[in-house]
Amino acid sequence: MSIARARLYPARHDLIREGDRPGPVFIVLDGWACRYKILPNGARQVLAFLMPGDSCDLHVGLLAQMDHCIQTITPARVATIERGEMDAMMENHPNIARAMYISQLVDEGTMRAWITSMGRRTSTERVAHLMCELYLRARNIGLEMDGTLSLPLSQILLADALGMTAVHINRVLNDLRLQGAMALRRGNLDIIDPDMLVRIAGFGDGYLHRRLRLA
Repeated sequence: MSIARARLYPARHDLIREGDRPGPVFIVLDGWACRYKILPNGARQVLAFLMPGDSCDLHVGLLAQMDHCIQTITPARVATIERGEMDAMMENHPNIARAMYISQLVDEGTMRAWITSMGRRTSTERVAHLMCELYLRARNIGLEMDGTLSLPLSQILLADALGMTAVHINRVLNDLRLQGAMALRRGNLDIIDPDMLVRIAGFGDGYLHRRLRLA
């Protein structure tokens, strides 16, 4: 991959939109991004959060058009790899191909966990589960420090990811803080009692395939 093709994008910039022809593979180098869809009534559903090291849409080039959008959440440095170069890289370097396939499988496992949350977890369990996931993912890439994570996600963005209103998620976050499990203050996520947060969420990290624990 040529880092010379990395570019800095401002926050809330669409890298690609639903209906566009699929472009290159995006790799987030710095900053946060998300996948999302817009409903006909204007409501937004966030489908995934992307952190540094995450790649986007390995095989979407097989389709005629994008079925979702990808947008930066913060200012982000994003590298692009053209489809032909990616295909050649995966064909000539089996270890790279394996890493990309594993990454895609983890993405699919994460989506299954989100679907389970939306369908079967209570609102409190849903919020706690997402916080556990984001904490573990961030810790794995060195973004966490002493139980605190800089979390650049507004309550509106979290609500769009969890199928809740901003008022409801604010109430749930306050409840989790009062219980002494976690606190979200000024863009920082503090894990106060990891064991309690895991119990509330019913969280298991197997779908992330990282062998990490909140401890």
